[in-house]
Amino acid sequence: MKKMPDNNLTYSEDSSDFVSIGDAVRDVILEIRYYSTFNFVGERINGYEEPIALVTREAAAALKDVSDEAMKKGYRLKIFDAYRPQTAVRHFVHWAKDSDDTRMKDCFYPQLDKGVLFKQGYILDHSGHSRGSTVDLTLFDCRLGRDADMGGPFDYFGEQSHPDYKGITEEQYKNRMFLREVMMRHGFEPLAEEWWHFTLKPEPYLDTYFTFPVSRSSLK
Repeated sequence: MKKMPDNNLTYSEDSSDFVSIGDAVRDVILEIRYYSTFNFVGERINGYEEPIALVTREAAAALKDVSDEAMKKGYRLKIFDAYRPQTAVRHFVHWAKDSDDTRMKDCFYPQLDKGVLFKQGYILDHSGHSRGSTVDLTLFDCRLGRDADMGGPFDYFGEQSHPDYKGITEEQYKNRMFLREVMMRHGFEPLAEEWWHFTLKPEPYLDTYFTFPVSRSSLK
C-alpha cells in the first residue's frame, strides 16, 4: 500500500482479499455495464478488462446470503458493477469535464445539463466502489423471465433514481423496497440517491482505494 498526497488517501494494488462474485455466488447474473459501451460514457471504461465482478471476500459472503434469500422468493441477483478500479474513476472524471461528449445524454441524464454532474456529486474523484465492498445490482424475476421493474434504469442521473421516489407505481416501489430490505438484512447499507447501490458495513477497507484492473488475472 502507499499513501497518496490527495487527502492522504491510501491506494493499494493488493487484490489478495478479493474474489469473483460469479464464483462465490453461483446463481448471480452478470451484466457488467462498464465493460460494454452501454453506459453513461458510451465506451468501455478503463480498468475493466473482463466482464466479471470482483468484491472483497466479506462482501461476497454477504451477497451469497442475499442471493439465497432472494432465490427462495423467485429472484436472482443481477450485478451491474462491483469493485471499480481507480483508473475507471479517473476515466469518469475526465469524461465529466468534456462538455462536448454528450452521446449518452438521452439514455442516462436527459433532464440534466452535463455540466452539473460533477457539481451535484454524480461523478466524484474517488468512489466507494474502489474500496471493494460496494455493489450495484437489481433483481431478475425468474417467474417472468425479466428484470424486476424498478421504475427507472440503472445509472440514471436524476431524482427518479432515489429509492423513495414517489413518481412510480406501487409495484415498482415494492420491488425497490424488497431489494433494499433483503440487502440490509445481510449487512448492506443503501444509498439515498440510487436504488441499485449498496455497501457492506462495516467495510473491511474503509480508507483504502484499490487500483488493480477488473480481470481474473488480478485474483491471487
